[in-house]
Amino acid sequence: MSRRSGILEFAVLGLLRESPMHGYELRKRLNTSLGIFRAFSYGTLYPCLKTLVANGWLIEEPGSTPADLPPAGRSVAPASSLAGRRAKIVYRLTAEGKEHFEELLSHTGPDSWEDEHFAARFAFFGQTEHEVRMRVLEGRRSRLEERLEKMRASLARTRERLDDYTLELQRHGMESVEREVRWLNELIESERSGRDQRRSSPGSEAQQNTAGETDGLPRHRGDTPPDPSDDTSK
Repeated sequence: MSRRSGILEFAVLGLLRESPMHGYELRKRLNTSLGIFRAFSYGTLYPCLKTLVANGWLIEEPGSTPADLPPAGRSVAPASSLAGRRAKIVYRLTAEGKEHFEELLSHTGPDSWEDEHFAARFAFFGQTEHEVRMRVLEGRRSRLEERLEKMRASLARTRERLDDYTLELQRHGMESVEREVRWLNELIESERSGRDQRRSSPGSEAQQNTAGETDGLPRHRGDTPPDPSDDTSK
């Protein structure tokens, strides 16, 4: 399985854990909610769905959609014309699929720190346990700090040989990485502060939700996180 296929399967399972959807809804959510899938086709999504069904992690169910219903004020089309229309398939997570997704959520290895995989993991932090979130965030920060050090060393060696535009591009890449490191520092500090507050609060157990301690985000939670695609060092 390619890395990108694995990320797509993870994201599909995570979205379907929230609610059943048909293919169009899934593609829309992947495009709009998860920016890492800005451009991909049904030719990519449906083989993924078929694989998940074959593995027993999803089931297919017939479902009606607004597109199948007549507009307000119009008469219902004859049954003969409706009979030829295919009902949209709704995909639902199975108990085995939920268990598999929760297992994937617990992974904190190097793959979870890479650009695209980290973006997908972060999108489902609301369903991730606090300790796992911390390991993923700290791993991502460590990876970016290593990348930043290499970029600085490379720039120091080649600065004299670069024209102004290439030099500016290198600086832009470094600033993008530095910005994400600062963002990660804020997230990590907020996670730690939230954990300490819960430990000291008499009613800390009541503050936990089913997603697993998600009140550790910084106050500016509405901000858009740095886009890994801005990093020109890749």
